[in-house]
Amino acid sequence: MPVDYDLVVIGSSVAGIHAAMTAANLKARVALVEQGCAAVGDEFSTRVLTEVGQTLYQMQRAAQLGFWDGLAFPSTTTVWEQATHWAKAAELAIADPLSPSVLSAMGIDVLSGCGEFHRKPALGFQVNDRSLRSRAYLLAIEQLPVVVKSSMQQRSSSVTPTLPGIDGLATIGSLNASAVLQKLPTSRTLHRLVIIGNDTSGVELAQSLARLGQVVTLIVSTPTILPDEDLEAAFLLQAQLEAEGVEVLTGTTVTQVRQIDQSKWVQAGNRAIEASEIILTTAPAFDWKPLNLEAANVKMSDSTVIVNAKLQTTNPRIYACRGLVNGAYTSQQAIADATIVLKNALFWAIATIPDRPVLSVIATAPPLARIGYTETSARQRFGKNVVVLRQPFKSLAKAQMQGETTGFCKLLVHRNGTLLGAHIVGSQAEELIAAIALAMQQKLSIQAIADLVLPASSLAEIIHQTAAEWNHLRWQQNTKWQDFLEGFFSWRRSQS
Repeated sequence: MPVDYDLVVIGSSVAGIHAAMTAANLKARVALVEQGCAAVGDEFSTRVLTEVGQTLYQMQRAAQLGFWDGLAFPSTTTVWEQATHWAKAAELAIADPLSPSVLSAMGIDVLSGCGEFHRKPALGFQVNDRSLRSRAYLLAIEQLPVVVKSSMQQRSSSVTPTLPGIDGLATIGSLNASAVLQKLPTSRTLHRLVIIGNDTSGVELAQSLARLGQVVTLIVSTPTILPDEDLEAAFLLQAQLEAEGVEVLTGTTVTQVRQIDQSKWVQAGNRAIEASEIILTTAPAFDWKPLNLEAANVKMSDSTVIVNAKLQTTNPRIYACRGLVNGAYTSQQAIADATIVLKNALFWAIATIPDRPVLSVIATAPPLARIGYTETSARQRFGKNVVVLRQPFKSLAKAQMQGETTGFCKLLVHRNGTLLGAHIVGSQAEELIAAIALAMQQKLSIQAIADLVLPASSLAEIIHQTAAEWNHLRWQQNTKWQDFLEGFFSWRRSQS
């Protein structure tokens, strides 16, 4: 039976739109179902708050240095109004090239609304009383938990963490990270905000709101914030948050929420905390039932879609993109998966997921960027063969000039010189990690980075300085070579 499309993309996420546009450019016939997704993800609002908070922080630092004497700072109301305006303008600028009208002009059939799979009379996806029949389907929904069958033991790092039910929260109500700009009150008085959640957006949001003049308490149930990250990096970021006035409660479970007079009260462990607003950063569990995956013979495991190395579900005609890394959606991972799917869905199903480490960035100040193993996981895997190279940002001339000395670069190296992982906490970390990611993807050794010559006036020098520690450590451990050279130069001096 003939089909109408070469590919039906379900979910107008960043990865979904990328897949639809690429397939259309290849002259394939494509349909894109929005399925409740947006071209600009929910993390965008948090990023805007981070930028606004960083700007205000720099203004305050300028005042401390005497460069802002006598000038008034903007009020809280002004800050929120400008932040909201900035967010809307930036979102429109990003979303406009990805709008349905632009996509339709490329030949993509864009359908609003949500749909579901059906099996009769043949496999298809029904949306708005219309059945879409295709050779292949791609699930590109941001919060859909997807895990590769060969790495199911790592599922905890790929699935969105969920919170246990909190008594009274449904009645009292809460905000999520994406709604803060639109719904948070903007009066001139300070607000006490309680943020609940173990994911990265909670840490980012806590710092940004504190810099915007709010009184913030961050509550996480794990022993440390960012439990999937390097412990040293997590401790440094926690110290930075606390230094900026954020109260961080780790290993604490919120059991109930109550409304007393005009305030909300949060029972966290043995403490009762007053709050003007409660912000829940952990997304609810994904509701996959409306997709009717059972009708398409797509099997689930613990509400998680299982795919093979080709990103095929248990129905080989239906593919799925991963996007959740440590509980947070990362568009670059989803786009990389979409590229693999297009090769398999449009041509021959022979492309597999490349064996390369995943890169993640936490947009705090300073930001944290990492790729590959953490120190703990590397030692569990390789034992005593792990060499840790580390350099602080305060050793950089550029960091001293900019006053951005907080942070470090840590490289994890196998004794044979293979790069196992990298963690950078510091100014422009999200930019600096790119060089290391390329080196790891191309399987370059630590010596190649140590030999790299970088400008002394750049923050990128931290990469060279850290890698150069490799040669220093090898020299210290090679006592025989040291003894030989000492004797050699002694002999040369005696011959003069």
